[in-house]
Amino acid sequence: MPASIRNRLIEMFALGVPVYRQRFRQDTSPAGRERFCRVLRARCAYAEELREPFASVIECDQSLCSGFRKGKRRWGAAGKALVMGIVQRNGQVKASPIPARNADQVVSLVCAHTIPGSLYYADDWQAYASLRAQGDHIVVRKEKGRPRGRDHINGIEGFWSHAKNWLYPKRGVPHKYFHLDLGEICYRFNHRKEDLKPLLQKLLRSTLMSNIKPILVRLGLESPNVMRRFVVHHVDEPACRFQNVLRRHAT
Repeated sequence: MPASIRNRLIEMFALGVPVYRQRFRQDTSPAGRERFCRVLRARCAYAEELREPFASVIECDQSLCSGFRKGKRRWGAAGKALVMGIVQRNGQVKASPIPARNADQVVSLVCAHTIPGSLYYADDWQAYASLRAQGDHIVVRKEKGRPRGRDHINGIEGFWSHAKNWLYPKRGVPHKYFHLDLGEICYRFNHRKEDLKPLLQKLLRSTLMSNIKPILVRLGLESPNVMRRFVVHHVDEPACRFQNVLRRHAT
């Protein structure tokens, strides 16, 4: 691909112009533009997977992401992608699709991407109670959608709004590519005060194609291999302690 066309596609990607809105351009095919944008998303997702764990004040929450569908809403809705999000207050975000609202997996993800001794803000879901073994835990209780008192998780809720606004113009994302779009959204959020075009050009030069090939397509919603290795190497002992806490709560 000529450098001029590549630079134009990077600029359109940085501005958030969907591929279908570039359909009247004759310099590249729609399939070629889609492949190029998918490679850019994969590089963004790969960079986010390598981000260092968070510390200090942490907000945790889950949300459903998808387009409009008829039928049941909220947690029982079909065809929705469940996403776990972690925000370092007034800072950066990590998000990952998860197959189900499973206490063990959610707590393991939080522990894998945060440093022990942090202060955790989360809603009143019982699974978050085990975070007290990792650090301080503050329960944010809501009434009619608004937090009661001064404790809040406005940071992660602001990210959900940001994510859904970016997903809406795409008119739906295939499940096998959803993790790439989510990685792109996290990358945009974490670099929201910077010019994306030079950052994306640097990613194209520095990230090898062999690094992103394993994550280009994901048929399931399991956590990526990088995340699984990170969990094993960094939170092996805390994870076992959390499992014991969860079992005591269950009994």
